Amino acid sequence: MNITASAISLNVKDVDASAAWAKAHLGFTEDMAAEGFCSLSHPKAGFNLIYLATGLSTFKPSSAAGPADGLLVVFTVDDIDGEYARLQSEDVTIVTPIETEPWGERYFQMTDPNGVVYQLVQWVEPTDPQYATQQ
Repeated sequence: MNITASAISLNVKDVDASAAWAKAHLGFTEDMAAEGFCSLSHPKAGFNLIYLATGLSTFKPSSAAGPADGLLVVFTVDDIDGEYARLQSEDVTIVTPIETEPWGERYFQMTDPNGVVYQLVQWVEPTDPQYATQQ
């Protein structure tokens, strides 16, 4: 298989709100948009972020046309504390404050206007010695 591009497609109630949020707070840019659809890209994300309006008759399979419940969109960053401070200053809704897991995952979670959960993570030195050799 020769994969030439990647995308994640999220069903949301308000495409414009999620797209504007990702552009303002995550640095994505708009590649293409139409009624009920927007495709965004970021030079470092490795995939396009696509928003589709829930209820589109053209969505296939129709069984998967509900909202993006239970999904995390995760990005690894170099300065988790700096991003946390920046996003707090931009009044982004933080749903999980910054914390560090014993295996070295330092992260926080936030939501966009449609409730899609985004997680930023930075890998740091594990605090539990049992995980020290697994990175």
